[in-house]
Amino acid sequence: MNEQDQLMKSSFQTRQDHWGKLVSYFCITVIGLLVISIIYFIAARGLNMFIKDGVSLKDFLTGMTWDPTVTDAHAKPEVGAWPMIFTSFAVTILATLVATPLALAVAIFMTELAPKKAASFMQSVIELLVGIPSVVYGFVGLVVVVPFIRHLFGGTGSGILAAVTVLFVMVLPTITSMSIDSLKNVPKNYREASIALGATLWQTIYKVILRSAIPGILTAVIFGMARAFGEALAVQMVIGNAPLMPENLISPASTLTSTLTVGIGNTVMGTLPNDALWSLALVLMLMSLAFNLLVKLVNKKGVSRNA
Repeated sequence: MNEQDQLMKSSFQTRQDHWGKLVSYFCITVIGLLVISIIYFIAARGLNMFIKDGVSLKDFLTGMTWDPTVTDAHAKPEVGAWPMIFTSFAVTILATLVATPLALAVAIFMTELAPKKAASFMQSVIELLVGIPSVVYGFVGLVVVVPFIRHLFGGTGSGILAAVTVLFVMVLPTITSMSIDSLKNVPKNYREASIALGATLWQTIYKVILRSAIPGILTAVIFGMARAFGEALAVQMVIGNAPLMPENLISPASTLTSTLTVGIGNTVMGTLPNDALWSLALVLMLMSLAFNLLVKLVNKKGVSRNA
């Protein structure tokens, strides 16, 4: 290849790099503007209730009564969101507590104990569970879980217990698949060194592999919690949609997402009921940002620990 051909090839590669950078920067800019627009839109709508309607932030976060659409002229609208906030956290935490041990056990079995064929089959099952739409989970919960709970404990069958059961199945594949990736990322020489020092297989799993994979497992748990906290349709179908403080696990209740999906189509833009729902959406968005910050914090600590 002569000098002229080399110059032409170098010039072509330079132009490719230039256009590649431009396309990348354009896509990053579009994504950034889209995220900023969504945050601004939800924040502007969500703050209307406090600025325009004069609702106190304390009353909104700690109030126990949700009735923004009162028809009595002498009654004051109530927009206490604490029952929905409490129920959202209760359902999320309980579903995660139930799903995490089972997901971790499945992940350990698939990465450390199972034959390749068994691991491949279980991986296919996990991928199938991930791909099932949430409405299918909700429908199964409505026709199977709710009647079972009603027959076993009485009442309507709808409530936190039914929602936890459905969400447990929904977040299980998420936590499992991410935990599998974390366990696989543990260097192979860690296992070999532990076995060479005389440790048993279970000692190696417990004291070496799991401890090395803790940041990734915590990330999986947080992502599972975020999935459970933001789930709307499946929870709406089984929880009862009563914006009340739940008395027990089988009394009808309502989460932030179920209240939003039930009420957003029945309100008029600019009214207090609509502004109240947008405030609930703002709380959901802030919780989503909090989960993302937790993931970054866990990953940062994991990197510094490994270093």
